[in-house]
Amino acid sequence: MNNSKANTGNGLLIGTRPILEALESGKEMDKIMIQKGLKSPTFQELWHVIKKYDAPFQYVPIEKLNRITRKNHQGVIAFTAAVEFQNIEEVIARCYENGEDPLILLLDRVTDVRNFGAISRTAECTGVHGIIIPTRNSAPVNYDALKTSAGALSHIPVCREMNLKETIKFLKESGLKVVGCTEKTETLLYDAELSGPTCIIMGSEEDGISPEYLKLCDATVKLPMFGKIGSLNVSVATGALLYEVIRQRRS
Repeated sequence: MNNSKANTGNGLLIGTRPILEALESGKEMDKIMIQKGLKSPTFQELWHVIKKYDAPFQYVPIEKLNRITRKNHQGVIAFTAAVEFQNIEEVIARCYENGEDPLILLLDRVTDVRNFGAISRTAECTGVHGIIIPTRNSAPVNYDALKTSAGALSHIPVCREMNLKETIKFLKESGLKVVGCTEKTETLLYDAELSGPTCIIMGSEEDGISPEYLKLCDATVKLPMFGKIGSLNVSVATGALLYEVIRQRRS
């Protein structure tokens, strides 16, 4: 398994030119924050490069940029990613080439960086071959995430995908069984077949897996709940499910 490569430093880039040069050099961006209404000539050059590399960005009020730094940011601040993102097609191909059944974890709108870090740590410990996250509406893959993962993000491929629907279809076409973890099912995880090539989908804590992705699942499972609280933290639920996969694969 090729590992995600960790960067160093705090990941903050300030101003048009440093961000432009970082993008052109192949640096992965976690996000680029652009002042609303920015139209300077130097920004137009950066904007072209942002679109060229399909880098994630968001428009923010200038007050937010000013809270992050007092330096002359020229209306643009960026955070580099703590890892170099990988290609899911290559991750799957490596698994099969090595004679392994792929185990992939797809996170749908898990936005809390601590949850993401904890999930990544468990995923690395349980032998997950790769983590898929959406380009938008996902926890930042930053240095806080790297720290929370106890360094696990340096050792497990992370794949950032623009279109999760098409990604799920690719995984199914590649022979993976797509299993969604949701309370909207009667099947317990212990009663599902999880020993073959598998992709586990975990949804957001607010409303679970998106309906359009749930429809694409080959199976859905839930964890048994005996208390008065109706759900588990997503990182805890992910750990329980991944260790059931391990149990079945060792049987």
